[in-house]
Amino acid sequence: MIGKRNTYRVVDGVRIPGTWRHAFIRNGSHFLTDLVIYADGLVDCWGLVTLDEFEEKVRSGWVATTLPDGARASAHGLATWTFGEPRSRLSPELLVAEVRDSVDRLNGRPDSTGRCLAAVDVFLADRTEENRAAARTAFLAVPASRRRYALGDMDSKDWPLRTLVAGPGGRTYLPADPPVTQEAYDRALAYFEERAGRKAELRVRAAADGPAAPQAPAVHLPHSCPDEPVPDPGRLALRNDYPAPITVGEVSHPSVTHAYWALSVARPEIAAAVSAADTAAAARGIAAGAPRREGWEQARVAVMTRLLHAKFEQHPELADILLATDDATVIYDDVDSAFWGDNGGRGRNWAGRLLELVRSELRVRRGGFSGL
Repeated sequence: MIGKRNTYRVVDGVRIPGTWRHAFIRNGSHFLTDLVIYADGLVDCWGLVTLDEFEEKVRSGWVATTLPDGARASAHGLATWTFGEPRSRLSPELLVAEVRDSVDRLNGRPDSTGRCLAAVDVFLADRTEENRAAARTAFLAVPASRRRYALGDMDSKDWPLRTLVAGPGGRTYLPADPPVTQEAYDRALAYFEERAGRKAELRVRAAADGPAAPQAPAVHLPHSCPDEPVPDPGRLALRNDYPAPITVGEVSHPSVTHAYWALSVARPEIAAAVSAADTAAAARGIAAGAPRREGWEQARVAVMTRLLHAKFEQHPELADILLATDDATVIYDDVDSAFWGDNGGRGRNWAGRLLELVRSELRVRRGGFSGL
């Protein structure tokens, strides 16, 4: 259900990931709306509720799975209509199960499909009837709407699964299926053996270049910075406005921010005033009303990258602080810029992304990578 339907909400500066799906709210008429599910187990169905409260909303009909013939419905700002011979694929139990699965997936936990496949692996490793019964129970706990996708195989769908857990002579959950023959059961076993081989090859390929996600906790650089150097600045020293002088060409600037804004302006006398400003905030203020150099917007990322290189090359002790962040995602706040700052998930976080890039390049230099 998640797919590309990604969203989030921000709570106390923390981004809570979520996903959404269509649903009908019955408040007199039926309203087609977005049902938003969040990783912390809250669901927005015209108001945030817990999973238990959501289940009650579904069973009461507030979140509708039954669409009466002749009932009025609307989608805000789009259309109104009357149901004629409606058919819903949902039941209260199915919708609640799908939403609970979404919460598991948002948290990186095995959902009902993952738990089913884990039970199948246990049975394949030790083929007792007790383990088969556990695998069958786990399979039937997968929402019926999701079973055909459990193996990720749209050719076979769930045939191998339902055959395996039924066993020779058993019946699957589909009334139209005949009793499972020994031949069909053996084909299902062969399917899972081949699948295990493909999964093993995939794990080797996926692991070749290391993990896809950072292993270290994210580093947050809030929008606060001293105007004077301090003995132990910690990660505040990673901010562009931290007072760490850098020399660019023949000019010394009090900070990366001073250098950035001085290089941005078209007139040399204003650039000199920016560089001489008492604080990073003052430097930005002087530059803000001045004309920019032609093509600045297209060049600014490259300029900032070079300034960051200069900062950490000229201040090895600050490079040590950056390297100590390991492979963490760097979340950089900038109240003046949604381009450079993350700003509670509303910005592009380019300052944080460039710090990660420069960190990687520092590691290459210090690690003695040959041929680069």
